[in-house]
Amino acid sequence: MTFQTEFEFTLPRGYVDKDGTLHRNGIMRLATAADEILPLKDPKVQSNPAYLTVILLSRVITKLGNLENISTNTIENLFASDLAYLQDFYSRINEDGTAKLRTTCPKCGEQFDIGSEYLGE
Repeated sequence: MTFQTEFEFTLPRGYVDKDGTLHRNGIMRLATAADEILPLKDPKVQSNPAYLTVILLSRVITKLGNLENISTNTIENLFASDLAYLQDFYSRINEDGTAKLRTTCPKCGEQFDIGSEYLGE
């Protein structure tokens, strides 16, 4: 069994670039210690701790649509629902090591994992 370090995702709305092209499918890699530590030295993070999310996501998203250079500007221009989705996705893959989500059947109460095909990914 191989150790998975990259995970595919699909944004709920998508990033619209300056040319009007919609980018929804992407790849996020697992974060390293440096990914979480180095942005803390950034002046923008020191003056606004919420900006840590922007820098962190720009470091770990390796592809979005046909974009391969994901900048902080890209993350800043995401729709709020996409930013929230990526924050949750980041937590799932870095804490649980999987893009799957644990859920409970509302009818029978059985717990099970759902994969990306049911998460819009």
